[in-house]
Amino acid sequence: MYRNVSMDDHFRYDCSGKWFKGNLHMHTIFSDGRLDVPTAAAYYKQRGYDFIAITDHMVPFVASEYGGKLPLLVLDGIELQGKDEQGATYHVVCIGGVKGIAKDMALPEAMKKARAQGGLLVWAHPPASGNSVAEGLRHNFHGVEVYNYSVEQSMGKGLGAFHWDSALEQQPDMLGFATDDNHFLDDLPPQVGGWIMVNAPELSAAAVMGAIRKGNYYSSAGPEFKTIRLEQGNRVVVETSPVVYARLLGPRSACKVRADINKKEATGAHFRIPDDWAFARLEIEDANGRKAWSNPLLRSKK
Repeated sequence: MYRNVSMDDHFRYDCSGKWFKGNLHMHTIFSDGRLDVPTAAAYYKQRGYDFIAITDHMVPFVASEYGGKLPLLVLDGIELQGKDEQGATYHVVCIGGVKGIAKDMALPEAMKKARAQGGLLVWAHPPASGNSVAEGLRHNFHGVEVYNYSVEQSMGKGLGAFHWDSALEQQPDMLGFATDDNHFLDDLPPQVGGWIMVNAPELSAAAVMGAIRKGNYYSSAGPEFKTIRLEQGNRVVVETSPVVYARLLGPRSACKVRADINKKEATGAHFRIPDDWAFARLEIEDANGRKAWSNPLLRSKK
């Protein structure tokens, strides 16, 4: 797909800014969460997060209504849900573009309204929703949850990597997101285990949202990418926290792996990106089996 085109022109990552930690899927008392908005925001602030999005079911959260009184950066959000015109059920996390969405709106109408306002639509926990890859592709979502911590802990259906990779073969710019889907419930352990790390020049809504839209972030359930860069035309180089596996994943069964036979930890890896792969993304794994995921490294268009 990228043959005869400079990969430098399409490389997604610019790690020259600062890394900011955030969660983009959580619920408060406005839907089925246990905590109010200020308490939920404080919960994440105390755990070292820089930003969150409030995404209650069919209830728009507009940060400006709180007048800057929350303890960390909070982005506008909502979780849409319902059936599409073909009868398939979806949950869709929307970041930004939430104004005017009402509880009684049908899913297609709500998604259309969000898109018209520039909302970023994320296909939430497709395995738990019972969605096929084809069902996800027909709505051209901006991204998909590669990992939903709460769903994985409670149902074992929080991994969306198969849906993501399958969709990437036809929609190579689809972004991946790791989230908590936190409801702050009493009968479960702390529901904090999936996040994104955004590289942006500053901690502001405009800068963070701009980086997210570009895909200049990675998702994690533990490990860290310190930097992701391109060298020598098609050689991707990463510096990481200690990991035992580094993988470059491509279409279908295409994969390159860096690992020590004795599972000794490493803090870096490099791969050549084949110019005929429809997409390429990175995945690292630590000694505890926790993973982190890059976005597709190359944009299909500027």
